[in-house]
Amino acid sequence: MTKSSLERFAPVLNLQHSARARMRPVSVSAVEISGGFWAEPLRINREITIPGQYRHLETTGRLDNFRRASGRKQCDFQGIFFNDSDVYKWLEAAAWALASDRDPEIEAMADAAIDEIAPAQQADGYLNTYYMFERAEQRFSNLAVMHELYCAGHLIQAAVAHHRATGKRSLLDVAVRLADHIDRTFGPEPGKRPGACGHEEAEMALVELAREVEEPRYLALADFMVACRGREPRVLDGKEYLQDHLPVARQFEMTGHAVRQLYLLCGVADLALEGEQPDLEHALQAIWNNFTERRIYITGGAGSRYEGEAFGGDYELPSDRAYAETCAAIASVMWNWRMLQLTGEARFADLLEWTLYNAVISGWSLDGSRYFYENPLSDSGKHRRSEWFGCACCPPNLARTIASLTGYLYSVADDGVYLHLYAASTAHLQDSRGSQLTIRQQTDYPRSGRIQITVESDSGLDSTLWVRIPGWVGEGAARVTVAGAETTAMSGAYFPIAIRGKLTEAVVDLPMAVQELEAGPEVASCWQRIALTRGPLVYCFEQADNGTLDLARCTVQPGVANWRIATDDAPGGQVMLEGDAEVQSEAGKLPLYHPWDSRAPTKSSCSLRAIPYYAWANRDPGPMLVWVAAR
Repeated sequence: MTKSSLERFAPVLNLQHSARARMRPVSVSAVEISGGFWAEPLRINREITIPGQYRHLETTGRLDNFRRASGRKQCDFQGIFFNDSDVYKWLEAAAWALASDRDPEIEAMADAAIDEIAPAQQADGYLNTYYMFERAEQRFSNLAVMHELYCAGHLIQAAVAHHRATGKRSLLDVAVRLADHIDRTFGPEPGKRPGACGHEEAEMALVELAREVEEPRYLALADFMVACRGREPRVLDGKEYLQDHLPVARQFEMTGHAVRQLYLLCGVADLALEGEQPDLEHALQAIWNNFTERRIYITGGAGSRYEGEAFGGDYELPSDRAYAETCAAIASVMWNWRMLQLTGEARFADLLEWTLYNAVISGWSLDGSRYFYENPLSDSGKHRRSEWFGCACCPPNLARTIASLTGYLYSVADDGVYLHLYAASTAHLQDSRGSQLTIRQQTDYPRSGRIQITVESDSGLDSTLWVRIPGWVGEGAARVTVAGAETTAMSGAYFPIAIRGKLTEAVVDLPMAVQELEAGPEVASCWQRIALTRGPLVYCFEQADNGTLDLARCTVQPGVANWRIATDDAPGGQVMLEGDAEVQSEAGKLPLYHPWDSRAPTKSSCSLRAIPYYAWANRDPGPMLVWVAAR
């Protein structure tokens, strides 16, 4: 990280003046990852993923679509009608990378992309390369399906990130002109029309633009778009799939297209942070409870149906047919981040971390060049990552999430600084009293649960560092030591460390025991099965680690499987687990359907090995499962 990057305030969300924010995020540029788990992913994202994705934008014609719109190139429109959004998400990834390190190669690529985008904007501010020339008369004629406002939202988010990271207005000015065009078109005022997008995104983008340029019209427009849903006359089609079946304040279940639902919740949480529509917070809490109690995968994955990329009913969580789109997991992280800033409750940070480690980075190969769109929890060996997609929403979404990761470690509140995510890092922050704090974490988390923390204060004034004790730790198991005094810390909450004088040292010890989890009996696909976790990581069994064993015919005995750390490391350098099991022999295989009291099949002892779920499918193809049969 260059020192100059610390001069710019570049938070993922700027809540400095948000009326109801309990916490305020710090700048992406304020934290430097120095080692441990996240150092390599951040390097790979910057050196391989972001440049590689730029090449895909060129070779698939996505940038040519802007050249066509500006008249710089004569060609047909290429790809899916919402292809513009992939360019914008990539630009946001580049911007957050620049917030941490003004890499000249990435900055040149970003400037080149913006140089193609800006000339494509029309005189009235409209910008969508699909609706050019022969389709110009069709603009905003099919809000339910055609993603125009969704694409605009991603442009706005990229522009805000780029402005915060670099100080340049080259893309921000484009976004402002587009937002003004949308504001002239939609709204409650005479001469305007009702409107919302079938694929939510613009709502949170408009709120963030309002924060960036201090223009309340954009906040009011986002509020209007949320208020339009579920009301007469219908602006969409009245279906649950588009979250248009009820007014948002009366929606209490996760429903419809998973990414759309979660992006809507991000926008609603942003409005709640700004003090708009206070009745929306009740809906946010109810939907979160429905999600976490009935409709979420153990990995944090969201969306169980291939049909419509949608949520299913309560407890509809099949393992082999899990859709669990990478974008949906990222949207869940974004939503929980907003809920955390709104409420200050550790449960939102817990789910954010869990989803990040399991359902998000599973969508990315360890070498940073291949991607999953869907993330099943069991597989025969046929599901493999791809270099790119025709619908390429997930790759740049991953890139922007990883690039902005340092902005998720801390928040500042009136009662101190909050540490949400553990990572080997150095942070330069200012608390609410104006003291400059340097916070260093030394840790190999999540391989180890020991975190050494040093806080240096330039003023020596008293302050507080609140460290998160994850809910997975269990009651009475975590220890925090300050100045030689050890204290038991309650799990699922923030523990206060008093900062006294100019130097404070503390150690947080989180036990990293292996846990065997079972699903409720309502989840039919997990009946009489267990899954393994260690710290924030969900584990899976992959053929590459288990020789010729037929994983589908292996069973473990909970409580006596003797799970232990294997002598080898898992892919990605994490801990591999090994435990005792039994495997049914081929000779004792029973018919597909057989009497309940059939003779017991012949079994023999074996050992099973498990790796973190996020690391699967990086080696030779073979079966994988998260839930193993129990006896």
